[in-house]
Amino acid sequence: MMAETGGVTKLDVSVLNAEQQEKLRQFKIKTRIDNERYLRSHPEVDVLIGDFLRSVQVHINITKIHAEWGKMFVMFYC
Repeated sequence: MMAETGGVTKLDVSVLNAEQQEKLRQFKIKTRIDNERYLRSHPEVDVLIGDFLRSVQVHINITKIHAEWGKMFVMFYC
């Protein structure tokens, strides 16, 4: 069963029995460890993620700047 919370779908793990919940918990731990090992053995991924996050930050800042320009335009010219 899935629950909607503000546009994010969250799994309802309460429908699992205790054994299934423990297996899920162990799977999540193993997955995180495997992901960490992969990322540590592939430093180029860190560079790609960093570049992506910087480009997102620039886009967000540009969007905010455009919104402020719009407000100033309305304030002075309308």
